[in-house]
Amino acid sequence: MRTLSIDCGGSGIKGAILDPDGNLTSDRVRYRVAYPMAPADFLAVLDRLATGAGDFDRVTVGMPGMIRHGVVITTPHYITVAGPHSRVDPALAEAWSGFDVQTALTDRWQRPTVVLNDAQVQGAAVISGHGYEVMFTLGTGLGCAEFDDGVIQPKLEVSRAPVRKGVIYDEWVGAAARKRIGNGKWNRRVQQTIDGLRPMFCWDHLYLGGGEATRVKFRLQEDVTVVPNIMGIRGGARVWELRKGALTG
Repeated sequence: MRTLSIDCGGSGIKGAILDPDGNLTSDRVRYRVAYPMAPADFLAVLDRLATGAGDFDRVTVGMPGMIRHGVVITTPHYITVAGPHSRVDPALAEAWSGFDVQTALTDRWQRPTVVLNDAQVQGAAVISGHGYEVMFTLGTGLGCAEFDDGVIQPKLEVSRAPVRKGVIYDEWVGAAARKRIGNGKWNRRVQQTIDGLRPMFCWDHLYLGGGEATRVKFRLQEDVTVVPNIMGIRGGARVWELRKGALTG
């Protein structure tokens, strides 16, 4: 069973073909996100990626934002005129709200397709399947996914919660903030975020992923693990076990 796994971020859309164990059997392909990006533009990029990837039997797509049953409720970046943290275009926001990406891709490619939040896909690659496990992704913003004994939990959009003075987590610990304030201060913010959210989640284990996670330099507690960003693609195979309620180690 060959899975086309696509990881959609604020700056790039990446994808590869996976075997049933989540190993890449094709080159990882990346396309830069060109803003503004309407749903039709997004589908065109995915078409281009799929055409060059090779044969596949099913599809997994991870997207930023609140995704329910493959439908976009909100997405933070693709509704902007010039990329993350730029001005929101009301017409784009309306076009993306309620857009059924899962059905659109299923009809387009005639393959079984699942569309989830990108942190949920990355988390599927790394969780043990035992206890309450949480995935934070540090990238353009702060992604979040929760799993209870390997079962995906309803999505919380922690990234949109205020931290202080009207600043939300996406802006507080995202890549743009790190570049602006430097690695040292950014690391302190990430540590404060973990410590501050720990009582809210009471996780058994927390995983840190995303493109910025490699820049975490402070000492982590035993219940926190940094994982490679490639897991955002590799999780595309294991997600199908998770959805069946049969997640294995």
